[in-house]
Amino acid sequence: MPDAIKGHLAGRTGEWAGVVGLFLCPASRLPELITELIKAKPVKPVGLSLVVDTGLGGVPKAVSIVESRSELLALRMVEMPAPADVDEVWLERVNEFVPEDVIRVVEPRRGGAAWLDGIRKVAEFGCWPKLRCGGLTAEAFPAIDDIADFLAVASTTGVPFKATAGLHNAVRHTSEEDGFTHHGFLNLLVATARSLSGGDVREALASEDGEALAKEATELSEQAAHAVRGVFASYGSCSLADPIKDLEGLGLL
Repeated sequence: MPDAIKGHLAGRTGEWAGVVGLFLCPASRLPELITELIKAKPVKPVGLSLVVDTGLGGVPKAVSIVESRSELLALRMVEMPAPADVDEVWLERVNEFVPEDVIRVVEPRRGGAAWLDGIRKVAEFGCWPKLRCGGLTAEAFPAIDDIADFLAVASTTGVPFKATAGLHNAVRHTSEEDGFTHHGFLNLLVATARSLSGGDVREALASEDGEALAKEATELSEQAAHAVRGVFASYGSCSLADPIKDLEGLGLL
């Protein structure tokens, strides 16, 4: 936690502060976060995405703790996994427990038609669907067809989506560390653009040609770029340095 806080506060005032988003913290580690922020004395409150790992019933208490430390934290987003049988009652409770001005991100369990229905249902309640792009096992990495199916739905709901896990680099590649093929956040961005314009989404997701993907991204009109970011609005990364290094290398910053 001390390292995470130090890195985030440095990134918030550094050269690429404009690409730094929210600080993500599990609800179970809130006391630890607050303790470290008291020591760090941030100049302004840290924008927080609260990752709910304590069950939906733990949300009101966690939100109350954050709001009681408004000099240290500003709650901007709450993220949580959905139950397998996500329904209207559960989603109504999410909206009841999370303040109206806070973004609600819900991750339906991936797989099959029920998953796609869950994405639509989540969006109908004004929550952002979450797409998990990787993890610690091969099964945690969705197939290209799964992501294409997700985009086909998510690009038509009228609410943005957030991606998470595995997107440490801009371009799709096979990692020497774990042997898994990782999706790239630039692939996902270009695929979102194609989903909106009727292009070949799967080809964009499968590409390992960083220069071609960068060229396509830079050639988007301002209107198209705003439309893409209105759909693919956010993604979480364990690293700030790796994405910046990739973007600089591709001439995108």
